[in-house]
Amino acid sequence: MLNIGDLIIYTSHGICRIDDISSMKINGVTKKYYVLHPIENDQQQLTINAPVDNDKIKMMKLINKDEAEKILESFDKEGAEWIDNPNLRSQTYKKVVNSGDRFDIAKVVNTLIKKKHELESNGKKFYEQDHKHLTNIQDILFKELALALDLSTDEIHQKINKRLLKAS
Repeated sequence: MLNIGDLIIYTSHGICRIDDISSMKINGVTKKYYVLHPIENDQQQLTINAPVDNDKIKMMKLINKDEAEKILESFDKEGAEWIDNPNLRSQTYKKVVNSGDRFDIAKVVNTLIKKKHELESNGKKFYEQDHKHLTNIQDILFKELALALDLSTDEIHQKINKRLLKAS
């Protein structure tokens, strides 16, 4: 079970803080709920109540400093396999993201960043769907790395870009 104050990644809402664990009665059934607030929502206008016992909802604790450093190092290596078919690529990369494995997610980011640079340097456009995937995945992963390493997301961008330039 997670605890009050824990930072977690919660499905499409990104990084959230558990502000409370409370009981709520809905349709005559009392259940425990995590009370979550996305950390990007400073005024805490958005409150998410997620059932503690719901296995379908993906909540993961944030990575620690050692894991974050290893993920940064992974950008020195090859990324995920590039899939030419855009629909298959989108489905495959979504499965990787939904798995929650940060190392595999970093490989996808690695590949998408490299492909974006390759296409743009040749005067071609990066697929809009790939751009959306990259932006969404990168936002959450880079924020998580920044929190674990006590850096800004800009510093994480710089570190990763430096590694990718060195690797190519």
